[in-house]
Amino acid sequence: MSLSLPFDNSYAQELVGLYTPWQGQDWPDPQLVLLNAPLALALGLDAGALRSAEGLGLLAGHALPEGAQPLAQAYAGHQFGGFSPQLGDGRALLVGEVLDPQGARWDIHLKGSGRTPFARGGDGRAVLGPVLREYLISEAMAALGVPTTRALAACTTGDKVLRQFGPEPGAVLARIGASHLRVGTFQFFAARGERDKLRLLLDYAIARHDPDVTGAEDAALQFLERVGQRQARLVAQWMGLGFIHGVMNTDNTTISGETIDYGPCAFMEAYDPATVFSSIDRMGRYAYGNQPAILFWNLARLAEALLPLIDTQEDRAITRATEVIGRIQAAYQAEWAEVFARKLGLDTPDPALIEDMHKLWQGQNVDFTSFFQALPAAALGESAPLLSLFHSPDGVETWLERYCAALPDPEAAAARMRAVNPVYIPRNHLVEEALHAASFQGDMGPFQALLARVQAPFTPIAGMERYASPAPADVPAIVTYCGT
Repeated sequence: MSLSLPFDNSYAQELVGLYTPWQGQDWPDPQLVLLNAPLALALGLDAGALRSAEGLGLLAGHALPEGAQPLAQAYAGHQFGGFSPQLGDGRALLVGEVLDPQGARWDIHLKGSGRTPFARGGDGRAVLGPVLREYLISEAMAALGVPTTRALAACTTGDKVLRQFGPEPGAVLARIGASHLRVGTFQFFAARGERDKLRLLLDYAIARHDPDVTGAEDAALQFLERVGQRQARLVAQWMGLGFIHGVMNTDNTTISGETIDYGPCAFMEAYDPATVFSSIDRMGRYAYGNQPAILFWNLARLAEALLPLIDTQEDRAITRATEVIGRIQAAYQAEWAEVFARKLGLDTPDPALIEDMHKLWQGQNVDFTSFFQALPAAALGESAPLLSLFHSPDGVETWLERYCAALPDPEAAAARMRAVNPVYIPRNHLVEEALHAASFQGDMGPFQALLARVQAPFTPIAGMERYASPAPADVPAIVTYCGT
């Protein structure tokens, strides 16, 4: 079956000098593990052709079809607060861009396709466990309505790669995104004082993501605000799900407002703002409760990169950019309040009620997702399941009285809550169980079962209670890794 993709590679054609043309590595025995057929259909791609030998060449990166223009993107970034002037796609390729049937533009991007000139001493490889983690959690996020890059396919390469737990199956992830432009992409050229390339990049990003801003006198400032609004909305959604990205570096902060790079990410179970899962975040910089502050910090770094394009006078540019960051902070607070108002089934946000709810959780070991699953029943007068989540009920009943008084129509509120609060999230112990079975036992059954649950997160299914339950008490704390 012949593979034909509607490539329209604007990045390669319009941004010469902002990337390095490159080819993926040859693999000894590439095999397709997973294909996201519904996503392929939505993109206007032939799932049958993607399963063919030619399709495997695309998805694993070793034999790309006509029209592909594979390249490694250049970008810089602040990693845990320290600036690296050159990062770039060290183990990834932008294969090309396709237009879906509605005319929307999507990158096809490979992760783990081999070393590039940006590899910085890394092996350029990926292994099956982290590839499947990204596949699983990005699909969960998509089903939860969170903007995200998405997995198109996962392939094994036929060889082994050495990681912290020993040799593991090599793998490649094929993912799609509205673009792979990052805050760090702008930092790369700003750090080099390459104003012309910075302007070229800005014009391209505006044309791709904010075309109505094209030609505006204050285009750079408007662009900063649009990116900030998208990121504020995104991080507010993360907070409403207990999602912890784990590595909110500026090179992982997208211009499109999509979640990207699911390395050491995880979902918080017992509520604690200091929760961290990443093995490398030893100081808790990217803990759950720090994510909003890091959002603003990252946007300030984008503002710094754009200063020469905001105003010719630096002092005036700083003042104008600072005003935008202030508005984004206010926008985030409004988004956060809206997210939790929806989770509570409220008609309008009640900031005091929401803040007091978070205070109730402190030190109580309350499972974040289970709380919102028990809340509809509590709204209808059955509070015992919710109260059982707390070590101490002190203050909970008083808060519940205030909460119920804020619901003019409890039945309608309960229905709204069930529509937005997930039954199933990628519970960390289940994720680890599924990845271990796939990587070390060759058993994809646990992964497929978990994937099915998180792709339909709002629909409870009889007999699937273990997928909705917190980890048993004897399960050790989960530590996540980047997979590089």
